[in-house]
Amino acid sequence: MGDGSRIRRLQGEPRTPRRGPVPLGDALRGFLSASGLGEQLRHAHTYRAWSDAVGLKMSERAKPVHFKFGELTVEVESATHLHELQNFTGEQYRCEANSRLGEERIKKILFRLKR
Repeated sequence: MGDGSRIRRLQGEPRTPRRGPVPLGDALRGFLSASGLGEQLRHAHTYRAWSDAVGLKMSERAKPVHFKFGELTVEVESATHLHELQNFTGEQYRCEANSRLGEERIKKILFRLKR
């Protein structure tokens, strides 16, 4: 028994029941779901298309963080870049990313200033 489980039991937390062996695929799906990595992996192709469309320098300053129902959320490093993307180049980059995807997957882009 590891120290972590002993400490949890001493603090009054209930002991998690042990299960038998679990298929690796089930364990991996559970981990990806619980960690949020599954969501990121599912949209990796869309995120890559955005990064390729904007180029190396801009992709360091405007990173996709969420994609759902055709809306791509992009966090932007500075107010200057936010203004540029919202008012001038954002639509051009959206079209280029969709061209790279081969379909109109990104319907809208929400730009927000990184906190």
